[in-house]
Amino acid sequence: MIDIDHDLTPSDLLHAIKRMWEVSARCIESIESSWDPAEGSPVFTIEGRYTAQGWTEWTQGFQFGAALLQFDATGDERFLELGRGNTLARMAPHLTHIGVHDHGFNNISTYGNLRRLMLEGRIPHDANELGLYELALKVSGAVQASRWTTIADGGGFIHSFNGPHSLFCDTIRSLRSLAVAHRLGHRLMGENDQAISLLERFLQHAEATATYNVYYGDGRDAYDIAGRVAHESVFNTNDGQYRCPSTQQGYSPFSTWTRGLGWIMLGYPELLEFLTTLSDDELEDFGGRDAIGESMLRAAVASCDFYIENTPTDGIPYWDTGAPRLVLLGEYTDRPADPFNEHEPVDSSAAAIACQGLLRLGRHLEQHGDSKNGTYYFQAGLTVLRTLLDEPYLNTSPDHQGLLLHAVYHRPRGWDHVPSGRDIPCGESCLWGDYHLLEAALTVQRLANEQPYYTFFGPSHD
Repeated sequence: MIDIDHDLTPSDLLHAIKRMWEVSARCIESIESSWDPAEGSPVFTIEGRYTAQGWTEWTQGFQFGAALLQFDATGDERFLELGRGNTLARMAPHLTHIGVHDHGFNNISTYGNLRRLMLEGRIPHDANELGLYELALKVSGAVQASRWTTIADGGGFIHSFNGPHSLFCDTIRSLRSLAVAHRLGHRLMGENDQAISLLERFLQHAEATATYNVYYGDGRDAYDIAGRVAHESVFNTNDGQYRCPSTQQGYSPFSTWTRGLGWIMLGYPELLEFLTTLSDDELEDFGGRDAIGESMLRAAVASCDFYIENTPTDGIPYWDTGAPRLVLLGEYTDRPADPFNEHEPVDSSAAAIACQGLLRLGRHLEQHGDSKNGTYYFQAGLTVLRTLLDEPYLNTSPDHQGLLLHAVYHRPRGWDHVPSGRDIPCGESCLWGDYHLLEAALTVQRLANEQPYYTFFGPSHD
């Protein structure tokens, strides 16, 4: 269980965050200088060098988005130009990519960050440039929404790249693309000029994920533990009936892949933040604000509680809570995680995602009158972030292109690099881990400096 530091403050982390931006600047520049676009998007490091790994092109937004976050935090315009230039030159194919569920990852991290920075007054306002970013975000949201599977309970979901039967927990954070497109007044046009509400699909996907991918201890199956998360839910596309849990990157359908847990932990608090920007009238036809918020909050709290209770004391999880050789580590949740053990790898990228979820859930609860629980989750998030900002997780080697060490991508397929003389992966980085560490640090830095709160949707035109 995480040993939460209840005295830690955002300001206490500013020195470590400043050091992290210094390391990040070097890493971003190193990747840019060595990256060959013909090889595909960088995904993870092998012996400290970023390499591509063909599966889906879901990481390029993190590559260029990291530069935009670097500018946001430091004001160094080199990174603004790097992020903006690469977004305009290379991200267009991601806007119309009909084969993935990753639009929120790729396009909110790039076009979305650029729009946000302009609306915040961080970069000069240019109506034509803003219009381009917003058109891109409208297209991305509509294309993402078109990957739709209708299910027997009357709802539906954005299906994963596996096909129309597959609901991934990951997509809860990629749902941001529909949120922003709806905020911009867009809709998806279907056959016979049918206007399809992006808000409706946004809310139905959120409800389907909360219902089928998150467990609440209600006896759904023999492994129904409150807060456990299934990576994938499988449906019969002939009649829309739910069939079973599954996984692509976890150990089993009945254990919890911790990066998938992290996506749920972060996705729902962000959706709750977005919900506050919508009017009661917009939500009335979909069950109303209270019912929608209750469902999202239930998923957020259950997943965050599970993470806190089933993670080592320093806040860094092993890659799956049911990984078969964890038993050889003994009472591993009673002490800090060991990324150099010989049995099962940790996943620092899961922690980078999860800590931001804890921070956002805590802030949401505090702002809605629950200061006791809000403080609890917020302090847990700060505690995890403090661990990530120090060795052995923060990279200190000038020869390594990764920012956050000891990340894992796909353990079942054996894609992750195993150093010579070892039996399990360690010491490597991935782009989503690096990016989400930057996001979490930026969130805390802004809070410490009393700057505008960082959200994916940014301020309105008003």
